Amino acid sequence: MYAIIAFIPIIVTIIVMAGFNWPAKIALPLAWLITAVVCFLAWKMDIVTIAAHTVSGFLTSIDTIVIILGAILIMNTLKYSGGMGVINRMFTNISDDPRIQMIIIGFMFGAFIEGAAGFGTPAALAAPLLISVGFPPLCAAMCALILNSTPVPYGAVGTPASTAFNMVSGELTNAGVTDLEAWKLGVTQWSAIPSAIICPIIIFITMAMMCKMFGKNKSIKPALECIPYILMSAIAFCVPYLICAAFLGPEFPSLIGGIFGLAVTIFTAKKGILVPKSKFEFPEKSAWLDHWKATTAVQEDESMKVEANISPVMAWVPYGIIAIILVVTRIPAIGLKGILNVSTAPFAVGLKTIMGVEVNWVFKWAWNPGILPFILVALLIIPLHKMKGEQVKAAWKTTFSMVAGAAIALLFGIAMVQLFKSSGAQFNNSGMDSMLIVMANGMADLFGKAYIVVAPLIGVIGAFISGSATVSCTLFSTLQYAAAVRLGLSTMLILAMQVMGGAMGNMVCVNNIVSACATCGTIGAEGRLMRSNVVPCLIYAALTILILGGLILTGFNPMA
Repeated sequence: MYAIIAFIPIIVTIIVMAGFNWPAKIALPLAWLITAVVCFLAWKMDIVTIAAHTVSGFLTSIDTIVIILGAILIMNTLKYSGGMGVINRMFTNISDDPRIQMIIIGFMFGAFIEGAAGFGTPAALAAPLLISVGFPPLCAAMCALILNSTPVPYGAVGTPASTAFNMVSGELTNAGVTDLEAWKLGVTQWSAIPSAIICPIIIFITMAMMCKMFGKNKSIKPALECIPYILMSAIAFCVPYLICAAFLGPEFPSLIGGIFGLAVTIFTAKKGILVPKSKFEFPEKSAWLDHWKATTAVQEDESMKVEANISPVMAWVPYGIIAIILVVTRIPAIGLKGILNVSTAPFAVGLKTIMGVEVNWVFKWAWNPGILPFILVALLIIPLHKMKGEQVKAAWKTTFSMVAGAAIALLFGIAMVQLFKSSGAQFNNSGMDSMLIVMANGMADLFGKAYIVVAPLIGVIGAFISGSATVSCTLFSTLQYAAAVRLGLSTMLILAMQVMGGAMGNMVCVNNIVSACATCGTIGAEGRLMRSNVVPCLIYAALTILILGGLILTGFNPMA
């Protein structure tokens, strides 16, 4: 009974977002309010304790919000300086084969942008670029959304994977885990390994869908002909992706994998290496079906029209600086990691109590990639690209408007989860376990060992309703961890399934599909896009269950 009561905020969130299309910035404050009421009435928490943990949740969300702010600021600063326009124009003359363009622009460029910025930016940048080289608008939106899956666990320098770990770090400490960095690296690795295995399969499925649905001959044969190039491209991306995940942590896999993959695929495309001899073509535009076309004019971002005297090298320099700063600050042997990644002043601020309630909140500002390197590099771009004052103002104004909705959603989403976690017996007068534990026990008892099938789907649902793998991990990571503990399953592998579920949910989430259709001018085709993207999403989920679920059933435990 109490498990059902505890689930009420989640159920309401799903109903209002999936059923009534409420945005997360409205739905999650409502969910927090319902959680607070449940804590007060059913869990007998007093108002002061509820208020203290709500404020603690708000403060905890700063870490993620600053990363989002910095990542989006870099992208917008480059757009208004003209640097992003220079980068985009580099792709137009590489290959005239849509299959190769799909891999280079849709996957590699999208992966790089995901690693650097995340939060819906890959589809917003890659899809219009695919249209500009001749893709039907609906096809461009479909490809950009499906391909933006494997890189997502490490989007915006690892925000989803880092969020999943951060949400359970307190539970790990309570469970006696002393080496939290090793555990974080483990989650990174075991999210990356199955993702890398699935990567070429998803690229092939996307290409097969493109050829079958939009090709002149309506056949998957052109995709079969491209398998050698697909495998080579997947290897070029996945090798650095796996190396970074194994040794450096969640900040690097998609960013470095995207950079390396771009270099390899552009070089091989220009040299004709493994490129199919026969050329795939779309039908003539006059033969395109009506729902393929843009129903409204595709609006080119005004910031992309900036005439800038910037060389391609100078356009890429900011991302090079970002990569260098991340490497030198994240590799322990260099020594900066031990200086910056501390919980004491001057490199961190914190509070032990709020309103007399113990919360132990810490914000490691010097370790937050939103500040170092993102905001720092955004400021460096101003003199590097000789930006004018109005360009800088426009970049910052656009950034704050883009981040506002996500910030509200994260503030209340993390506050809600904080109440879930902190409603245990030490903070209530009912003597009951926390709402989180009650929910996890209910899920575990309901599904038993079949929970391995449910775990990635919970991540998909989180992304579907919120439009963000990060928000999905915010909402459900602690629940997944607690359920795994209850069932005696590998907590690390279950958490990896959550991270991957949030990533694959990007293909079908309402926010991304609506955004992609708006960007591509295909408003009204959202239903078609969602139906087509469900298939690769379910295949991705099935393969994840097969790989990680299979390991769990064998008794494999990475931390054993």
